[in-house]
Amino acid sequence: MTVSSTHSASSAEDGPKAANMRSLSRALEVFAELQRAERPQRLSDLARTCGMSLPTTLRILRVLQDFGMVSQTDKTYRVGPAVLPAARSFLENDPLVVAARPILQQVATQTARTASLYTRLGFERILVARVDGDSPLRYDLPLGKRLPLTVGAAGKILLASATAEELQQVAVAASTSGHEGAGFTADELRARLPLPGEDFAYSADERATGVLSVAVAVPNRTGRPSESIALTSPVETATEAELKASVPELRRAAGRLSELLMGSVY
Repeated sequence: MTVSSTHSASSAEDGPKAANMRSLSRALEVFAELQRAERPQRLSDLARTCGMSLPTTLRILRVLQDFGMVSQTDKTYRVGPAVLPAARSFLENDPLVVAARPILQQVATQTARTASLYTRLGFERILVARVDGDSPLRYDLPLGKRLPLTVGAAGKILLASATAEELQQVAVAASTSGHEGAGFTADELRARLPLPGEDFAYSADERATGVLSVAVAVPNRTGRPSESIALTSPVETATEAELKASVPELRRAAGRLSELLMGSVY
């Protein structure tokens, strides 16, 4: 009798907790979709993309608005100003970003290329640090931009050791994420990755026309890297061979960053 009563009390407590976690998960999903969007989103578009009803999506947006995470103009929604203090705190205090800045600066100076650090977030990657090289790129890639893993050297190198099951999950996620030109089958994705034995990835005209990029993964204790360092250059200032010649410097930079992170509490 006592065991049954205890189990019932536990179930009663777990019910509201589980519901609260589902609500939090849904709110974060809506917020993440607003981050991916290139322009303000209508309520109906957000509801359809997130697979939620209009009333549920509207309730979530109103709560996010109350906390300044979302702003509304007329009938569209966008990320709100409260993200700026959070972003500032991350850029100033995150061990990965703090350790990476001088390393990226050194690589950019030595190679004259733009050096960037990406970190994996689920089935996407995010630009967390960048130092421009001597030759400006043809496109603007702001910090915090969500990008697919399937396109670009910095994303592909993070999938180099992925299992067939993981590649299938990444392929499905990319095809439904709304990232332009990011959708591939699992077999097509595998064919785009570095060959066995290669520890770097190369891309040309994948994310932007006339842009070349090479990337290596940052080693970590798990053996499954979640960060990569890339060098990027306009096609008119570098050839494929010249960019790949910078891979040894990239390896050294990734190794230095790995050593600093493993020696910290990161």
